[in-house]
Amino acid sequence: MRVVLRLVENPDDAERPFAFLASVETREGSGRTGRQRLLAAARERAEAGDAAGLAGLLAPLHAAGERLPWLRELVASRHVYHPLRFDVAMATAFLRGVPEMRDAGLEARLPDWWKKRAKPKVDVKIGGTASRVGAEALLDFHAALALGDATLSAEEADGLMDDDATGETLVLLKGRWAAVDAEQLRQAIARLHALSRQNLDGVTLLAAMRMLGGSAGATEEALDGDGEPWLHATAGGAFRETAARLRDPARLQPASIPGLRATLRPYQQEGVAWLRFLGGLGLGACLADDMGLGKTLQVLAALRADKEEGPRPPSLLVVPASLLHNWEEEAKRFTPDLAVELLHPGTSGGDRLERAEAAARGRTPAKAFRGRDLVVTTYAMAGRLDWLALCPWSRVILDEAQAIKNPATKQARAVKKIPAPARIAMTGTPVENRLSDLWSLFDFLNPGLLGSRVGFKKLLARLDRESADRGGDGLKEATVRGSEADGSEEPDRGSARYGRIRGLVQPYLLRRSKTDKSVISDLPDKTVTRTWCELTPKQVKLYEATVDRLAEQLDGADDIRRKGLVVQTLTRLKQCCNHPDQLTGEGGYEPRQSGKMRRLVELAERLAEADERVLVFTQFREVIDPLRNLLADVFGRRGDAIHGGVPVAKRKKIVARFQAEDGPPSLVLSLKAAGVGLNLTAAAQVVHFDRWWNPAVEDQATDRAFRIGQKRNVFVHTMITRGTIEEKIDAMIEDKRALAGAVLPGEGDTGELKLTELDDDALLNLVRLDLDAFG
Repeated sequence: MRVVLRLVENPDDAERPFAFLASVETREGSGRTGRQRLLAAARERAEAGDAAGLAGLLAPLHAAGERLPWLRELVASRHVYHPLRFDVAMATAFLRGVPEMRDAGLEARLPDWWKKRAKPKVDVKIGGTASRVGAEALLDFHAALALGDATLSAEEADGLMDDDATGETLVLLKGRWAAVDAEQLRQAIARLHALSRQNLDGVTLLAAMRMLGGSAGATEEALDGDGEPWLHATAGGAFRETAARLRDPARLQPASIPGLRATLRPYQQEGVAWLRFLGGLGLGACLADDMGLGKTLQVLAALRADKEEGPRPPSLLVVPASLLHNWEEEAKRFTPDLAVELLHPGTSGGDRLERAEAAARGRTPAKAFRGRDLVVTTYAMAGRLDWLALCPWSRVILDEAQAIKNPATKQARAVKKIPAPARIAMTGTPVENRLSDLWSLFDFLNPGLLGSRVGFKKLLARLDRESADRGGDGLKEATVRGSEADGSEEPDRGSARYGRIRGLVQPYLLRRSKTDKSVISDLPDKTVTRTWCELTPKQVKLYEATVDRLAEQLDGADDIRRKGLVVQTLTRLKQCCNHPDQLTGEGGYEPRQSGKMRRLVELAERLAEADERVLVFTQFREVIDPLRNLLADVFGRRGDAIHGGVPVAKRKKIVARFQAEDGPPSLVLSLKAAGVGLNLTAAAQVVHFDRWWNPAVEDQATDRAFRIGQKRNVFVHTMITRGTIEEKIDAMIEDKRALAGAVLPGEGDTGELKLTELDDDALLNLVRLDLDAFG
């Protein structure tokens, strides 16, 4: 037997819209439940003289009444025995007292809506056509209050409850009652009014995407105090398709690109279409593909496609100094009809810079770079040339964009001041050390997307605390892994709150991984890239002296002596390109004295960050130990080396150690001693530190990693020193032009280059330093 207190709706009475009834339920022998009103059950026991039974019947009511004044009054007045009409205040008191009733042994029967209480949210619908407008154009905006299935306008929401309501309260929503927390409702109504005021004339495309990503405005995250979202936004009309394409680049249709001298792979076609789609909308894009997947090619292809559509201002590309000429070379290779200018004192000259500045500061800033499609400069120059912000640009593009991760640096502030309708950031490490790196990156791409810097830091601090409380570290995982296009790696479910950040940046960040199966299936098994290096001043001096000495010695030399001089000089020039100490025999091998070693440090740092192992091949025994020391400094762990002086038995141990799961991160090898017969598939990164004139020898060395048993794509980095014999021979091998017929034995022949057979003038032109090739 149990006493049941029931609250039901009483729709016929506007003043007292609820009804109260007390009854008694008993379990009968047949398993059915017997019911009678409390009055009848009490009278039955009183008439039978069952005082104990009556006391037991009423005991739960008295116990609950001690904690609930309204119930104590009903019992004392005996009104509890009769059906009653309750106003909203009494119904609210009843509902709030349910825990006390149940503690006392009473059963409370409640309306279904009390069991399905929904938090109030702001419901936003965004429509219009965004495909023909920019990021600042306005879309249709409509906001309402959502409570469960009901939606109300701001005016309707204002009359829902009294100003002094607190705690759980009851509100009538278009003929249906609902229970809601008064403070949450009050806050939701305030947010509704604020959003409506902010977007009175419509909402920008960027703000609309921010709302779809779960954030309310430029300074507020759309999470309440419990970490639950209070904003729900949906896209409607033509904007629905625009939003869908932003979130899923695979929906974009790739376009043919006349003049592009490369065959784009499907994921690259998708990347180009995505870059152009966001650019057409005036939105910034972060191309964050893994190293080796062709970010440079995709950007050049997008610029070439832009050129096809008609005249427009040039794009400005800002790069690290070491990549300045690399971009020039890649543009010549893939998009030769793009008009590219390098804006740097070493290439432009003082007069050119002065003319460009005069035009930029004058009445016709568009003349500063008229006729150019792409202007390439360095971060240092962008920080110095404030007048770049006065020139019209189609896009501002950053390569190695992690260079602006600190928003306080001069170069970060400078590039953000340069206006353009579209921006691109290229980086393989959008989050290099901390998630706060993201803020500066997106402050460049789409200012306001992640709110203020202070607000973003506070949000990260809160999420970090919550992640620590859960015992996880899901923040970086949720943002970086979650940005990968295939979605094959899901963030830890415990880090769902970090997914809010992911939701904000995902439409503007495209990241494909070398481990992504949808990319692997279409990638070549081996990708060879040139890594361009610059001579240091000391190397330049030694290189020129070596060439001058050859010119003197060639005069009057017979064929045998001449052949020996050529071979000796070529070796000395290659040694000079590696490191000046290798040529002089001084033996210090400071990385800063060698352009190649500087570039190898940069490459190794990226590989260490990605937890990649690397094979480094060189033809010179004397440079193996310096390379081994350099790599040990970068990786923080010493690697092994194999050369002609290592016994066969020891080589096997070194190979086994490298192939082990916990093997060393690097292995330096002599090209001839270790170029054949070894299985080194634990590495998928191969570096040729110096060039061997027979490409077949280099291929055999590369095949130590690129062979049966290799489960990953192999990336080969061929280091070439600009303006030297290395670059010129590379050009002959690749293009078979100029002196190709005299240098290469025949089409498809991979034999030794016949450099010794060149006449004196051709030989000296080949080996002489091209000072115009670098600044």
